Amino acid sequence: MIRIYPAESRYAADHGWLKSKFSFSFAEYYDPSNQLFGPLRVFNDDIVQPGYGFGAHPHREMEIVSVVLKGELGHEDSTGKKEVVRPGEIQRMSAGTGIVHSEMNPSQTEEVNFLQLWFLPAETGLTPSYEQKAYDMSKRKNNLLPVVSSKALEEHVVHIHQDLTMYLSDLEANHTLTFEQAQDRYTYVFVMEGTLRLNGEAVLNRRDAARITDITKLQIETAEGASFMLIDLPSA
Repeated sequence: MIRIYPAESRYAADHGWLKSKFSFSFAEYYDPSNQLFGPLRVFNDDIVQPGYGFGAHPHREMEIVSVVLKGELGHEDSTGKKEVVRPGEIQRMSAGTGIVHSEMNPSQTEEVNFLQLWFLPAETGLTPSYEQKAYDMSKRKNNLLPVVSSKALEEHVVHIHQDLTMYLSDLEANHTLTFEQAQDRYTYVFVMEGTLRLNGEAVLNRRDAARITDITKLQIETAEGASFMLIDLPSA
């Protein structure tokens, strides 16, 4: 089954300095029927104004991944890490037994747009940790490029403590990709830009998402071109 979640169905929060779209229950948005998709717990699309951000705050027992789409994101945490994340880089933070971090827009002139995803870890009680890696964005062209995984893949892939793999892709107009999935797993697709068609039927436009179950072969095509994320997830 391919279940489409249009961009406009997301919960919208506007705090002036921060504009967010929530794909799952988060903060003031609560929907008991929209809590999880496999271990995927949070998928937020955030825009932070210059000089603003999320001050120091704690987390526990969560795998947190940030993908910067535009601008720069400044990170600092209680493990001693202090970094700046840019497009073409992936950030993974394991909150484990407890971590305090901040995510700020270091620019005084440009906003930052980033996706932040939270996953339930496969095991609890982990030591808090942080990892950030750059990858060659040209390798996303007409390809599913892994950037986050529990498996030992390429050097640019950050490790996550959950049985999943996240791919990024830039599919040119009139191109097609095929993704093979195991019978008992889920697939999540999110369109960052452009339009996709899945298995010749389901159409996803900019910022739409699809939660896919019980499908082992997914044909992904685009007439106009699209940038998208695909996540291979366990069903529970």
